[in-house]
Amino acid sequence: MKLPLVAAAMMALSAPSQAALFNFTGTITNHSDVVQVSFTTYADATDVRVWTDSFKSGLNFDPITALWRADGTRLGENDDNASIDPATQTIYDSGFSLPFLAAGSYLFTIAAYNNWALGTLLSDGFTFDNQTPIPIGEWNQPANGTGKGNVWSVWLDGVDVASVPGNTVPEPSVLALLAVGALGGLAMRRRKAG
Repeated sequence: MKLPLVAAAMMALSAPSQAALFNFTGTITNHSDVVQVSFTTYADATDVRVWTDSFKSGLNFDPITALWRADGTRLGENDDNASIDPATQTIYDSGFSLPFLAAGSYLFTIAAYNNWALGTLLSDGFTFDNQTPIPIGEWNQPANGTGKGNVWSVWLDGVDVASVPGNTVPEPSVLALLAVGALGGLAMRRRKAG
């Protein structure tokens, strides 16, 4: 019985990674805060999408998103692009649809409009970095006024692994290995009990 479990675990480890769909949600406290979502593609990828769907027609704040290489070089910045996933996005949601993305690690940032990146490097900072923080709900946001919610929601499609600080989702092959281990443990307990 041990040999099939070991073989299954080895197959899960050696299987090529499979791109997956990830969703993260959270709250942004102040107008000057920037949320960072990390993701990796293990091989060159096609049809990668990263987007927000939290604006909800004005329920929450208006996001600005940016895409960065792991070295902190900005690849692009976007204020409004609700065409990435029309089923979930509303006006002022944002993100990127990438027909090709080289293997590597990346960072997707979400900030409140108009907290733009100041340069082409993440280390250059953002427009509101030196301002006194204002709670999102109390801030008179230029695009849509006061009283907006502070919830953000990000989707990533076509990537292998993704995380936000304190909230990592294992890649699919790791999940498969964990499931194999759990099943093996249950089989061993049943044998000892019998």
